[in-house]
Amino acid sequence: MTSHTRDGVSGATDGGAGTTWVAPPGKPPLSARMMRATWRGLPAKRYEAGWEPGLGVPAADGSLLRTDHYFPRADGDFPTLLVRSPYGRGVPWSPMYGMLFAEQGFHVVLQSCRGTGGSGGEFHFWRNEAADGLATVDWLRGRPWFNGALGTLGPSYLGYVQWALALDPPPELRAMVVQVGLYDPHALFHRNGALQLENALLVGSGMTSQHRGFGPFLRATLRLRRHFAEMTRALPLRGSYVRGLGGEVPWLDEVMSHPDADDPFWEGASTGNAAAGSRVPTCLISGWQDALVDQTFEQYGRLRGAGCDTSLLVGPWTHASALQKGWPEVFAESLAWLRAHLCDDRSGLRPTGVRVHIGGQGHWRDLAEWPPSPAVGQWFPAGDGRLIRQPSETSVPLAAFRYDPADPTPSIGGPLLSATAGSRDNGDLEERPDVLTFTSEPMNEPMDVLGPATARLRISTDTGYADVFARLCDVDGKGRSVNVCDGLVRLPTTPAHPLEVTVPMSSTAHRFAPGHRVRLQISGGAHPRFARNSGSGEPTLDATTLTPVRITVHGGSALELPQARAE
Repeated sequence: MTSHTRDGVSGATDGGAGTTWVAPPGKPPLSARMMRATWRGLPAKRYEAGWEPGLGVPAADGSLLRTDHYFPRADGDFPTLLVRSPYGRGVPWSPMYGMLFAEQGFHVVLQSCRGTGGSGGEFHFWRNEAADGLATVDWLRGRPWFNGALGTLGPSYLGYVQWALALDPPPELRAMVVQVGLYDPHALFHRNGALQLENALLVGSGMTSQHRGFGPFLRATLRLRRHFAEMTRALPLRGSYVRGLGGEVPWLDEVMSHPDADDPFWEGASTGNAAAGSRVPTCLISGWQDALVDQTFEQYGRLRGAGCDTSLLVGPWTHASALQKGWPEVFAESLAWLRAHLCDDRSGLRPTGVRVHIGGQGHWRDLAEWPPSPAVGQWFPAGDGRLIRQPSETSVPLAAFRYDPADPTPSIGGPLLSATAGSRDNGDLEERPDVLTFTSEPMNEPMDVLGPATARLRISTDTGYADVFARLCDVDGKGRSVNVCDGLVRLPTTPAHPLEVTVPMSSTAHRFAPGHRVRLQISGGAHPRFARNSGSGEPTLDATTLTPVRITVHGGSALELPQARAE
């Protein structure tokens, strides 16, 4: 019988196909077991979990990728789940993915991406994941416990590595579960011409510190918080992150410096084609206030267009809370999908392909597809701050405001990566003179909005250098205004003339209850979620001059909502 070494590089000492594998005696780490004991509302475990830490898997260039192996302590033939992370292999990944899924009857291979968590090589945001994933699958083929049935799962960047593997999927790959996942790095950092500044700084901090352990990650988080205001208001913005992140991060400089998605710099970054031609059954999970929810819907559309077996779950969560308060639902959804496609047990699948949580109602709704193609209703801003059902004359200026980048309109809630994400009271924000609101009469009956919301605005400026932020809000009977969905675009540089500009405001599933009102909110930015427009025409990272701009909204503007009959 072959022996099993801690290093785990494939070879005679590690065992191969056809050999007998002897499970090592190690228990999962204490930190994982302690966190595991705190969860409630999860399915009962089927097996005790074992742990085989610190294996070395050869990457595409021979670098060793540090890998932990979790497994069920039982005789039998079990499928394998591959989880590749740049955030380390400890808490929370070890209990959430290693322990929990091993307890349910899966081998779990939890691996640190190159350049992180003790793995060799140098981390890059996208260039190595496809090759390293395929090298790991090749290593799996030599494990005596690998039965040839492979699934992948994980959130955020752990979703990106799944899409990278699916660009050229190995024949063993039979299921994917992408939770609040990324597929397009460019869209994480830039949106409609604007730099998503808060995202960039949070990702930069997390990528450089989280894989080093809890202590370094906590210190990095506190340092970022302490310097956040000065970082986001610095002139110029380029390099301002260094103090808050504790040093230079070359890849962060690069992604922030290339706003154009067609720039050769981004070649190969997007993994959208993985979904466009996929035959791998894929479960997509997101939250309505997740910073990556639009990427989830885009991949869902590609998967459906390819005729791929696909499911979609969207809950009342942010990027972080999907894995916290939403974890019972997320875990159950993930487990059911993996059992169905790796264990031939479809008993946990729901009968419909889509389940969404209806905001404003608090109920879940099962749908055959997304969006359900309801009729689009139009609401029109009027000059007295009303939102009406009849269009106004296109030549009439309705309202104007002055946006001053020295005092940028702040971002309140919305789809962020930080703890400030989500639905928030917008009352203080809407009291500012640089925020316009257009509000409907109270609803006489419930109205459900299911699908992508859009603001089509006629805008003019006095300088030609401006952004426009549009937000859909639900105003209750007491006048409390809560954000539903929103979006921002950078205007073309044409002053004075009214321009027709489309502001995509993401998708939603929301009920406006009787007595509630629909509100369209318009401003010149949402800082620091988006880097402020300097108004000077200078590039975002290098601007040193701040120039106020006057922004006018004209008649002919419209809020377009996909309205469905309330159920």
